[in-house]
Amino acid sequence: MTMATRQEVLGLYRRIFRLERKWQAASGQMEDTIKEKQYILNEARTLFQKNKNLTDTDLIKQCIDECTARIEIGLHYQIPYPRPIHLPPMGLTPLRGRGLRSQEKLRKFSKPIYLKSHDEVS
Repeated sequence: MTMATRQEVLGLYRRIFRLERKWQAASGQMEDTIKEKQYILNEARTLFQKNKNLTDTDLIKQCIDECTARIEIGLHYQIPYPRPIHLPPMGLTPLRGRGLRSQEKLRKFSKPIYLKSHDEVS
């Protein structure tokens, strides 16, 4: 990891912690705010720990893009949780028949960048 990339990653990590300190739930209830703040911290720690040993610059850039996208979406929609995605038509077909490989390919291509690591962690 280059020094510039390292600084960018550490900057994102600090930005997430600052965001968590200022976070207010859209409902305005203190219990929801506490739960959402805890989710933000747990999600950040889990993903940063999982990816701390990456050395491939393309993968690191992809993780940085995902982190930035999740921060921006969370701020815009006022929710810290990943937004659901639209599955292509026939996306929930049974797991049998010849269409399985094509359905898996469609699901993979339809997955937005901010959800690339979500299924792996959850």
